[in-house]
Amino acid sequence: MSKLTLDLPILLPEIPDERDRCVERLLSALNGEPGVEKAHLRSGEPPKVCIHYDPDQLALEKVEALAKRSGAEITRRYRHLLLDVSGIRHQRHARQVGERIGKTVGVVEAVVSGAGVARVEYDSEAIDETAVRRAIAQTDIKVSSKVDDHAGHDHGPGEHGKGGSGHDHDHGGIFGENTELYFAILSGVFWLAGLLLSFVAGVSELVSTVLYGIAILLGGYFILIEAIQTIRQGKFEIDFLMLVAAAGACALGEFQEAALLLFLFSIGHALENYAMGRARKSIAALSDLAPPTALVKRNGSTTEVGVGELVLGDIIVVRPNSKIAADGVIVDGTSAADQAPITGESVPVDKRPVDDPDNDYDLETLPAEHRAFAGTINGSSPLEIRVMKLAGDSTLSRLVTLVKEAETQQSPTQQLTDKFERYFVPAVIGLVVILLFAFLVLDEPFSASFYRAMAVLVAASPCALAISTPSAVLAGVARAARQGVLIKGGRPLEDLGGITALAFDKTGTLTEGRPRLTQVIPAAGITETELLTTAVAVEELSDHPLASAIVEGGKERLKDTTIPEADKLEALTARGIKAIVEGQQVHIGNRRLFEELTGTDVPQEIDAQMADLETKGNTAMIVHRDGKYLGVIAVMDVARPEAKATLAALKKVGIKKMVMLTGDHQKVADAVAAEIGITDPLGSLLPEDKVAAIERLRAEEGMVAMIGDGVNDAPAMAKSTVGIAMGAAGSDVALETADVALMADRLDNLPFAIGLSRKAKSIIKQNLIISLGMVVILIPLTLLGIAEIGPAVIAHEGSTLVVVGNALRLLAYRE
Repeated sequence: MSKLTLDLPILLPEIPDERDRCVERLLSALNGEPGVEKAHLRSGEPPKVCIHYDPDQLALEKVEALAKRSGAEITRRYRHLLLDVSGIRHQRHARQVGERIGKTVGVVEAVVSGAGVARVEYDSEAIDETAVRRAIAQTDIKVSSKVDDHAGHDHGPGEHGKGGSGHDHDHGGIFGENTELYFAILSGVFWLAGLLLSFVAGVSELVSTVLYGIAILLGGYFILIEAIQTIRQGKFEIDFLMLVAAAGACALGEFQEAALLLFLFSIGHALENYAMGRARKSIAALSDLAPPTALVKRNGSTTEVGVGELVLGDIIVVRPNSKIAADGVIVDGTSAADQAPITGESVPVDKRPVDDPDNDYDLETLPAEHRAFAGTINGSSPLEIRVMKLAGDSTLSRLVTLVKEAETQQSPTQQLTDKFERYFVPAVIGLVVILLFAFLVLDEPFSASFYRAMAVLVAASPCALAISTPSAVLAGVARAARQGVLIKGGRPLEDLGGITALAFDKTGTLTEGRPRLTQVIPAAGITETELLTTAVAVEELSDHPLASAIVEGGKERLKDTTIPEADKLEALTARGIKAIVEGQQVHIGNRRLFEELTGTDVPQEIDAQMADLETKGNTAMIVHRDGKYLGVIAVMDVARPEAKATLAALKKVGIKKMVMLTGDHQKVADAVAAEIGITDPLGSLLPEDKVAAIERLRAEEGMVAMIGDGVNDAPAMAKSTVGIAMGAAGSDVALETADVALMADRLDNLPFAIGLSRKAKSIIKQNLIISLGMVVILIPLTLLGIAEIGPAVIAHEGSTLVVVGNALRLLAYRE
């Protein structure tokens, strides 16, 4: 049996990550091929498809051709649409619309979020895009604008619209998106007027009854439309239950209670719309960050063009205190940019031009000081920026698209409550039907049985349950995005709050990711200036990463001191370097170099200094000139300034176990851990060792988050409960691979993300207790006749309002 391993992006070049459904299709297709024993996915960066095959039946070239053909066929066949839609009234309505679209032949999956985003996957062999849009048009929602339209499977951003923040009721609304709210308020006004007049002597009872009737019509108008639409789909949901209960109350002559029921239910609907609208507008505000036009330099003049007309390589001019229109590299001007809209950074980031404006830079590896993001705000000086990404590919566009996709991902709790609701509503209808015939068993008139059945119907309707989880998830995702934290849906939002241990990559996550000059120790009789000028003169000729750290740090300490010229640099493999400075031979390197050079051990004092530095995680080097030891210099990848405070904050919120994973020597790991407060430093790890460490940690702790840069830490992140990417702004790979992305290259957003998740989880639990608790309490009370329709209505609808208000608290969350 032979094996072939191929990179997944080669076979499915446009999928976002290995969790995409098209990966399952690819593996299924390959496993069905004669001669293929097994095809499976292997985590890594990039993820790989591993194919075990019989070489007697299939040649290697044939297996590779089969894999590529299957991938190309899946990419061509399965397409995706991500659309902004308007007209979604509440979460249940969103689910109903999604299910209706999903029944269309050729539609593989359709999910609509309460915040106005529809995600549709379809089989292009069975249906085309026009037919998909026609299926959407046949529902009662409207496509506001096209967010994403893929010729294949490209999950990247497309054209972002501004719409989708309203709830247009196209079924007779005369006051626009607020029609239902106005009808609900008027219903309440007429109900209250009728109630007050019923206590006034001399006023006919007919007057109050007429007022109650008007209140019933106003409060029940949209509920009736909703019920008709669900009945057409063969379903009986909460709206239908409410109408039946109101009709039953009217049949018993309880017009006041019927009016109260429909008023409270309609005001609950309207406030549910408001809650969804708040979350939607918070996300939609991201789309509005980028300016619609840009000033571009072309043919010797500056003209204003739409951002969609910009091409790669264009030079745009950004005026002071105006928005940056595109992702790119700064080629002229110095300023400070407010990057809070994208990364959540509270302090403006200094910007300056690159040294060579004509060079072809990679945005993902470019230092933050040279890089600009669309949607960020320039400071007090003009900048010129070379466009490196088109409008649809900018970090802002990707962020908006990923957040909208996240809105369509249900959390485990939401999936559970939706499943519960599907069975619960028919069970309630069955119970009500049985109660209608209670008069045949009990010694009571039919009117009493009918009244009790209607009261139970009101008490058992799970309105609050339907909105309890999605409202909290949407508010949580929206609040996180405003802080520069991308949480990809309800599952990671809930899971992040439940983690008990954190695993950190060291380099670039807990540390700055580049070495710095940390120690300069002159030998006896030697000045620090003499030691540093010699070291800097030699290291300036070297292109080694440690050399640049010595040069940069040395010049900072030397300030205006003149550096002598050096020449004849020679690298000494595994030992160090040598060069000529002012006619004298200089060596810089490790103990081995000087033992070979002098034929004796290095002086005891210098050896002890080096040992002490190495114990603390430094890389120590001896500087030797013209037969004389000048001293020791040391460099180290130092901890981030915010690392210690961040880890202390994490301990305060209850994260007891914090593990650091690094390929560096264990001594280095121990030194960094001691400095910043890591509990378990693990050094000398290969990538597969990191994966094994995560697996052990999960076995010990249960739920574990892995924090890294989203690229070389991908295998370990895939094994963790929640993968968190640092500094995802500008990094396509980090944005796509992680469950949670900290957009800024700042570790101190991590306690906020965990705190928000825990708050969201707490609010979801509170909402479930409130909604289910109310149902559990009210059903027995109404069955026993203790609670009548009026109190049941107030308690039932009151719980819905409490749940909505509770979820909206997440939008104002602070650490």
